[in-house]
Amino acid sequence: MLFAFMLFDAPGTAALRAQIRPEHKAYLAGVADRMAFAGPLTGEDGAMNGSLLVIDFPDRAAALTWLHEEPFTRAGIYGTREVRAFRNLWPQKTGFAES
Repeated sequence: MLFAFMLFDAPGTAALRAQIRPEHKAYLAGVADRMAFAGPLTGEDGAMNGSLLVIDFPDRAAALTWLHEEPFTRAGIYGTREVRAFRNLWPQKTGFAES
């Protein structure tokens, strides 16, 4: 089942986000084969201020366990976290990472 993670950074965590980002990306690589999409949320200035992830997990408990161990979560970067079951009904035609 797909789960959408809408994760918003706490104020004042930009420097910590930059410091922890390599660990965050390595953790995401561990679920790359189950990831529908992932990327940072940004402000109007382009600065990263959250994350939007859609990942396949067997159930909500597994998704929440994964999030609990996620490096940005452990570091206290995410001030607000929302996890919802998601059903992808639209074939993606845009938004792919640039080569």
